[in-house]
Amino acid sequence: MSEYKSDIEIAREATGEHINDIGAKLNIRQEDLVLFGHDKAKISWQAIEAAQGNEDGKLILVTAVTPTPAGEGKTTTSVGLTDGLNKIGKQATVCLREPSLGPCFGMKGGAAGGGYAQVIPMEDINLHFTGDFHAITSAHSLLSAMIDNHIYWGNSLNIDSRKVAFRRVVDMNDRSLRSITSSLGGSTNGYPREDGFDITVASEVMAIFCLSENLAELEERLGNIIVAYTREMVPVRAKQVNAHHAMTVLLKDAFRPNIVQTLEGNPAIIHGGPFANIAHGCNSVIATKTALKMSEYTVTEAGFGADLGAEKFFNIKCRKAGLAPDAVVLVATIRALKHQGGIAKDQLNVENTEALLKGCVNLGRHIRNLSQFGVPIVVAINNFVTDTEAEFEVIREYCKQFHIDVSVSSHWEHGGDGAIDLAEKVVALAESGASQFKTLYDDEMPLFEKVETIAKTLYHADEVLADKVVRDKLAWFQNNGFGHLPVCIAKTQYSFSTDPQLLGAPTGHSMSIREVRLSAGAEFVVVVCGAIMTMPGLPRSPAADKIHLDEEGLVQGLF
Repeated sequence: MSEYKSDIEIAREATGEHINDIGAKLNIRQEDLVLFGHDKAKISWQAIEAAQGNEDGKLILVTAVTPTPAGEGKTTTSVGLTDGLNKIGKQATVCLREPSLGPCFGMKGGAAGGGYAQVIPMEDINLHFTGDFHAITSAHSLLSAMIDNHIYWGNSLNIDSRKVAFRRVVDMNDRSLRSITSSLGGSTNGYPREDGFDITVASEVMAIFCLSENLAELEERLGNIIVAYTREMVPVRAKQVNAHHAMTVLLKDAFRPNIVQTLEGNPAIIHGGPFANIAHGCNSVIATKTALKMSEYTVTEAGFGADLGAEKFFNIKCRKAGLAPDAVVLVATIRALKHQGGIAKDQLNVENTEALLKGCVNLGRHIRNLSQFGVPIVVAINNFVTDTEAEFEVIREYCKQFHIDVSVSSHWEHGGDGAIDLAEKVVALAESGASQFKTLYDDEMPLFEKVETIAKTLYHADEVLADKVVRDKLAWFQNNGFGHLPVCIAKTQYSFSTDPQLLGAPTGHSMSIREVRLSAGAEFVVVVCGAIMTMPGLPRSPAADKIHLDEEGLVQGLF
């Protein structure tokens, strides 16, 4: 590029194709698209059902090294790879998560890719999109209201108001809502109790939304949510307060996958959006399976680093949905690996092969971890203009010990043309039949041993620390029919440990469990570790400070 342009400037320059034409590339008829203007739509159930007789295409997972302030670019690589695959004659679709409003106005930013490897309409996708998150928030809020309403009108289920386990949610970073007292103001407002909010992406309703394959399963899972307990520790479920039917009604339209396009006019299905540091971090099963039936190649991503997103993609999403990926792309940047090697952010643009090699231990840990799942790997270096050939050579030499290829990909600058080498390497892996996918643990393994397996095998922790309250809760889950569920670790994304300051590939650390939560509808157990919060806060200078409308009514400051 001759001049620097922001992501939003690049997106605005793109005219894009009519969404009917994008749908046609997946053999979706115009009448089977529910349009939201000319550039985005929902896919009808008729189209999804019509594709069920098709053979599944290849499934490619894009994951990354441990996140740093330098940035890695999973979404950008996912989009660039999809465009690259289409450039070499493979019909490919990218499947992504929807962005949460909280990070868009906080500091992480959106999730539509960047440069010339984006999905459009970028502003809509990063803001309200088709309203799915609002529907999920509303369905969750309905259940919260019905729990308190049941207690107010006689409490025939004998719910112990001190043991309401279902927290409220809002799709915004708001630390003041983490712990609250509700129902103050007199008897007409209900019974006061301790309560709190999580961000919508951490909602069990979000997880159920993303793991269900049809409306009937969605309703059943919603009904199975354990919302509270009696004094005798008898679980009370959402279906017992009769909330699941109305919740499904609120979600029925949102549950249809959304279709948009890349800058190069290739299909992008964007649906669902749990975070990987506090939830399972994958887009919806219905979106992924729809893309597999309609595409030769489906490229999807899992949030944050491979220790969080990829682990949950394999152990939760693939286990539940019966998916088996054909190849994994592990994204890294020279800048991120130099940061892992101890270089300050303001020095990352300076060539430093010594620090880079030191930081490669983080890359190596992720490679070894991913290899345990039996899926072949290619490393993608997301190219920055400050990278040097000497630094690329350090990565290539380092990866020779693992017998895996490295592709330097310039999709941010050149779109699909910059990802052709990566696309060719991915096709070679996917079509080799080398994938022998397996999960890290079996269903029958006890819950605490599942946690230990992840902590010791992937994080290289020496021990897992849990007080009596946590161990007793896990024992109760285990003894009351939930021991077969997978575990969903909530911890910092910035380190293999629970300490975000421990960079590289730390060993000898302890993983401390703060609390555990049973998601009986989503069918996993959330294990909250260290200081991670399921309701983030805004930074000192949030992105919202700079976001505004200009004189022409255009959004400025978004990216």
